[in-house]
Amino acid sequence: MTSERALRPIDLARLAGVSTQLIRDYADAGVLPPTERTPSGYRRFHPVHARALLTYRALARGFGAETARGIMRAVHAADVPAALALVDAAHAELHARREALRATAEALAAVADEPLAGGSEPRTRSPLTVSEAAAQVGVRPSALRVWESAGLLAPARERGTRYRRYGAADLRDARMISLLRQARYPLAQIRPVLEDLRETGGSEALRAALDRRTRDLTRTSRATLEGASRLHAYVTDGEAPA
Repeated sequence: MTSERALRPIDLARLAGVSTQLIRDYADAGVLPPTERTPSGYRRFHPVHARALLTYRALARGFGAETARGIMRAVHAADVPAALALVDAAHAELHARREALRATAEALAAVADEPLAGGSEPRTRSPLTVSEAAAQVGVRPSALRVWESAGLLAPARERGTRYRRYGAADLRDARMISLLRQARYPLAQIRPVLEDLRETGGSEALRAALDRRTRDLTRTSRATLEGASRLHAYVTDGEAPA
């Protein structure tokens, strides 16, 4: 080590802006390299632990806490290839999410632009039952009921039986909800997309939602880049366990 200056848990806590208990938890979880103990049983940290802490925090911002823990544990177990495999897998998953978002955007644009009949609804045959509508959308009937409970769908009801009947606009909305859910949008963010489409016939809210998700992915990509950079420095500076 370039410095043997001992650090206290409070020193690391202040460095990262976390509690001293969290520092102890990190040490117990293998996020930090093994620590020495004083004769009285207190942990003795060193600058390498500070570097490990900052590396983990940077990794967690980009890769998530669980993956970051796995990476640091692998490094401290002298298994750098396993750590890099976790990094590669996370990058691959991020790329897949970006490709899925692109495909979802194209599909949603097609759904939003379906031709209207009579100036109000996409063309379709007579209203469908919940099972028929679910089959056309490619989801379970229970999904349509959940979306209705969330206020995203409002199918008509038959007089007397009160059975649901899904018209063309309902099917279009259900397809859009399904695609957005596949792209990991929460129900609360889907509502303005549907409201914009219903009220204006446009897709401004849809484009805004997709833009937000694209920006989120870009921020995540930047964070993974920073985390990977810190990891590279940590495993190559000659002070991390090898």
